[in-house]
Amino acid sequence: MMAFNLGSLSPATLMAVTKKGGESKGGLKVVGGARYGEFPSFLPKEVEKIKDPFARSLAQRIQRLPVKPGFPEHFIMSSCVQPLMQSEESNPVVLLHCFDSSCLEWCRVYPLLEDAGLEAWAIDVLGWGFSDLEKLPPCNAVSKRHHLYQLWKSHIKRPMILVGPSLGSSVAIDFTANYPEAVEKLVLINPSVYEEGTGNLAKLPKVIAYAAVSLLKTLPLRFYANVLAFNNISLSRGLDWTNVGRLHCHMPWWEDATVNFMVSGGYNVISQINQVKQKTLVICGENDKIVSKKLTLRLYWELLNATLRVVPDSGHLPHVEKPKCVAKLIADFAQGHII
Repeated sequence: MMAFNLGSLSPATLMAVTKKGGESKGGLKVVGGARYGEFPSFLPKEVEKIKDPFARSLAQRIQRLPVKPGFPEHFIMSSCVQPLMQSEESNPVVLLHCFDSSCLEWCRVYPLLEDAGLEAWAIDVLGWGFSDLEKLPPCNAVSKRHHLYQLWKSHIKRPMILVGPSLGSSVAIDFTANYPEAVEKLVLINPSVYEEGTGNLAKLPKVIAYAAVSLLKTLPLRFYANVLAFNNISLSRGLDWTNVGRLHCHMPWWEDATVNFMVSGGYNVISQINQVKQKTLVICGENDKIVSKKLTLRLYWELLNATLRVVPDSGHLPHVEKPKCVAKLIADFAQGHII
């Protein structure tokens, strides 16, 4: 446990002790750490439209860390929310995100994990989020996995509790099967793991693929996705969360990265599930309309060492709808109170 409870500090204090963009990592500078009330300059200007105070607060803490991915490029400045302090006494909790999303979806759970004394990282998966991808690397599943490993190896450096919601569960299983030494435990939330990649989308001509991705960015489609994802959401909150969920789509490289992922075939982790030996907590939203309970139960039974918990009155995004419940489940699991 940390020596003191960072999560209890006021937002102003938190921002005061967050690193500014001057720390050197191997000759490169960490980018971000904006002053309290300001957003990092690399975020799209549309961040100003977001009203949710938790999303605005977490956005102000996003930084870019140098990661050497092993591609022809030397470094990728990779976006994440970094803990204010690292502790050698406990395993870090690393939060991935859903398909085509960003670390901002953890805006309500992240401060609660800090309140619980956990070292928490919210990571943007390569090709999504707010990294600097002006020189676009491959954004297929192998590249995403390797990038996460290099970020872990360079900055986190200890076995982690890896948390993946929806498609993020596929990212987590793929990573764990390939780098088991990096993962202490797994948390999978409404896991989408039985899709066999992107299917026929991988065969689309590029011009049609770009048209499909352009549609994916639109406000009406994103709003409709939120209607499906949430158990119950008001019009005003639905519109605001749509702005949160599509903020990364305004990054200049987003369309290219998303098409690259689509035509690569995406994730197919079905054969890797039985390779996961780590203790795993499976969290299921009671009213999920996107991933069926049948598939969640199938995963629970196929994993070698799993525990299942259901979050009542929640849909596909319980970490957004019921953050206190999800944060407590993650904290209890990380601290050994759920076996």
